[in-house]
Amino acid sequence: MTLSRFLSRRQFCLLPPPPHRPQALFILGMSDFSEELIKSTTEDDQGERCELSGTGMHFPWLQKHIETVATGGKKEKDFAQTTSACLSFIQEALLKHQWQQAAEYMHSYLQVLEDSDSCKRQAAPEIIWKLGSEILYYHPKSNVEAFNTFADRMKNIGVMNYLKISLQHALYLLHHGMLEDANRNLSQAETWRYGEKSSSQEVLINLIQAYKGLLQYYAWSKKKMELSQLDKDDYAYNTASQNMLDHSWKTSVNLGALIQIPGVWDPFVKGYVEMLEFYGDQDGAREVLTNYAYDEKFPSNPNAHIYLYNFLKREKAPREKLISVLKILYQIVPSHKLMLEFHRLLRKSEKEEHHKLGLEVLFGVLDFAGCTKNITAWKYLAKYLRQTLMGSHLAWVQEEWSSRKNWWPGFHFSYFWAKSDWKEDKALACEKALVAGVLSGKGCRYFRYISKQDHQVFRKKIKRMKKLVKKYSIVNPGL
Repeated sequence: MTLSRFLSRRQFCLLPPPPHRPQALFILGMSDFSEELIKSTTEDDQGERCELSGTGMHFPWLQKHIETVATGGKKEKDFAQTTSACLSFIQEALLKHQWQQAAEYMHSYLQVLEDSDSCKRQAAPEIIWKLGSEILYYHPKSNVEAFNTFADRMKNIGVMNYLKISLQHALYLLHHGMLEDANRNLSQAETWRYGEKSSSQEVLINLIQAYKGLLQYYAWSKKKMELSQLDKDDYAYNTASQNMLDHSWKTSVNLGALIQIPGVWDPFVKGYVEMLEFYGDQDGAREVLTNYAYDEKFPSNPNAHIYLYNFLKREKAPREKLISVLKILYQIVPSHKLMLEFHRLLRKSEKEEHHKLGLEVLFGVLDFAGCTKNITAWKYLAKYLRQTLMGSHLAWVQEEWSSRKNWWPGFHFSYFWAKSDWKEDKALACEKALVAGVLSGKGCRYFRYISKQDHQVFRKKIKRMKKLVKKYSIVNPGL
């Protein structure tokens, strides 16, 4: 006896759906579909999970759940209990990555489409799609054809799910490199209309058009690469250039509409801006990026400021403009890799407030665990501490250190880290030891351990480090 037949037995309270309802035909089709996955289980696998007895099949991992559900009373109550139990079993199987068990439960859960509760019946298609697509994506015996069959059937159950399923289906096809199929899928969905209900799904329609535009952008990028390999005097160059122009127009229409809607549209914005720049529309590209970064209707997005900064950098914008963009990025992500570049810009500025901010930025970067091994950041801080103290700005250093002196020694300057850093990266250890000595004094464990090391290559560096700590340490200023 197969698991699907067992789950259909009355003692598990799976009540047969009324044959006159249109969903019944769908359930029969889906039963055939899910049966394919169920049949794919080998006899050995079945032997591990079930055993025959005088009363029928026994599933140790289901027994307590079945007994709970099987003791129901009225049919409707039994039906509700069973579908609820099935849903719980599916969710548990998914969490444990038990794809075969989840597929078997799904075979029975499909009957929720016949639930007498209209609310549950209306919600069922979306639940079935989410669970079923997850199972089919990871099931070892699944394939693209099976997923396509499932998606096509689910699109016709509940009109409000058509666009959402079409979009997710297209993303699945994109993941498998089936670009033409994905584009065809999106084109069909783009023309979907269902009375007045289509207006409530305007965002989904825009997304579908945008992803179609992204595919067109990909085709445009390929043609751009082909164009770069042709001679400008060649006839083929003019043909390829015209094809690119046609593609860019179609793409810009789809992408341009989407990025007007508040949201995070990073890949769409990047593609759109690349095309604008390619055709020399620098003002248009700048306007798009500026709105994306600064429009208050859009959510805070560090990438928006990164895109704008890189664009302005390509344009060779003034240093003040670059600083103003990175200053906002610093407030959002103080540990971003561009912060070291931000520090260099501030260091070159003529404004004293920028010099002070440059010190703050370096401390901010090194506050994060992911940056503790960044030798460039430590080199910059070691050098900038000396410059700042030579410039009679002891107060700047004390201000930054006052909020860190209780946790940086354990976070950065412990004896453990001294031994570990010296073993893994001696150059890093020397830079950190100099910073540790300046901030915590000669008594700092990290500084003491590194200063006692005798290494031929680093002997002069360590000797110089000791002199600098003696001269610039803020623990005993003036010594």
